[in-house]
Amino acid sequence: MSASFISTKAIPSNERLIMALDFPSIPEAQAMVEQLGDSVVFYKVGMEIFMSGDYFGFIEWLKARDKKIFVDLKFFDIPETVNRAIKALSSKGVDMATIHGNDSIMQAAARDKGDLKVLAVTALTSLDRGDLDDLGFKCDVQDLVLSRAKRALTIGCDGIVSSGLEVAKLRENLDHKLLVITPGVRPVDNRVDDDQKRVVSVEQAFQNGADYIVIGRPIRDAAEPKAMAEKIQSQIAAQF
Repeated sequence: MSASFISTKAIPSNERLIMALDFPSIPEAQAMVEQLGDSVVFYKVGMEIFMSGDYFGFIEWLKARDKKIFVDLKFFDIPETVNRAIKALSSKGVDMATIHGNDSIMQAAARDKGDLKVLAVTALTSLDRGDLDDLGFKCDVQDLVLSRAKRALTIGCDGIVSSGLEVAKLRENLDHKLLVITPGVRPVDNRVDDDQKRVVSVEQAFQNGADYIVIGRPIRDAAEPKAMAEKIQSQIAAQF
């Protein structure tokens, strides 16, 4: 893959790793943050943590430790409800949030987002070709992701969430106009068994053009999570 797809955005290297705090309780997530220390700056807080207790109290706890926050709740509802949710979230001091939906939902989310970066989900990395066929998407996965990315850009979203397998095509067609956050990333030789189907390595994700990568289980389940995070940070730094 051509190095021309490497992100050109002025993002500190150590902020390009987003650790997914997928834990059943806030105390467990806090323990992981404390264990990782300064090896991780950016954290994703999703639905599992949302259901476990004081979600916004936990966000304040992270902010007090100078962490960046990616709220991954994938808002999907009637446009006005999504607008109000994003508007309320924008006052919480978080950095990014995800939405699902069609043009009207994306427009509503973009309208009152303030400094919050709104990210449109393209196609979940847990879906493969058979899953997309079952959902009625008969087009090529890359074409689907590109179509949604173009719409998100036109409407006013700041970026998208996309598998690393599709990022290169996005960069070929949209240059570096959108932020691209890539989940489903696995360190080289990692053999974690999970439900992610369309995965890439750290190096491949950035060579393809990702701005950020999201990694959860390979760090969380490592024998030494901080050492694994530091290893991934070294792999990222080597790309820039």
